[in-house]
Amino acid sequence: MTDDATHDNRLLTGPEFFSRAQERLTINVPAALTNPDAVPHPNPHDADPAALAAIAAVRPIRPAAVLVPVVQRNEPSVLLTERTARLTDHGGEISFPGGNMDADDASPTAAALREAEEEIGLEREFVEPIGYLDIHITPFGHRIVPVLARVLPGFALRLNRDEVDDAFEVPLTVLMDSQNHKRETLNWNGFSLNSYVMQFGERRIWGATAMILRNLYERVYRR
Repeated sequence: MTDDATHDNRLLTGPEFFSRAQERLTINVPAALTNPDAVPHPNPHDADPAALAAIAAVRPIRPAAVLVPVVQRNEPSVLLTERTARLTDHGGEISFPGGNMDADDASPTAAALREAEEEIGLEREFVEPIGYLDIHITPFGHRIVPVLARVLPGFALRLNRDEVDDAFEVPLTVLMDSQNHKRETLNWNGFSLNSYVMQFGERRIWGATAMILRNLYERVYRR
């Protein structure tokens, strides 16, 4: 049995999950979001230091924020979106609501809340931000700040069909079961980068979304 499996033996209740998240996370903006010389930590791809330094050196830096919405139900669930297939950027992929930060966004939280309203009509009155997960950098210059939030039931979504084809919920326990975290290796500029893939029915969750969910597991769910 792996260490991950041992940690998954006892599933967290909803109140336990939210309490632990509030204890472990803060709304202190990661320095690597605005400091071009900072290398995010921990290593988002479990890559060798040379690979991480090469990814961090990609310019221009594109600050971004996504909302990681956990709906407070009897069995908590994660709200995800399926991007419109015709989009040239990550079309058809499973993602969190979010996107590039605008100059007038006061913080990553403000950006994530704005994007969630624009993309899926999730009204802010239902969203309680808890804290930031670790910044995720991509080989395309994006530095993504995931904003973990509790979403209260009773919301009604209005999808922006220019950006989102569908929105759906996945039980938190499914996404936080490390047995569902399948590793894959990607090649980028001669470097090997580790990533994750999570399957939910016919939906394949991969890329930055899967990496952020894995970080949620490591930062909050795992003991």
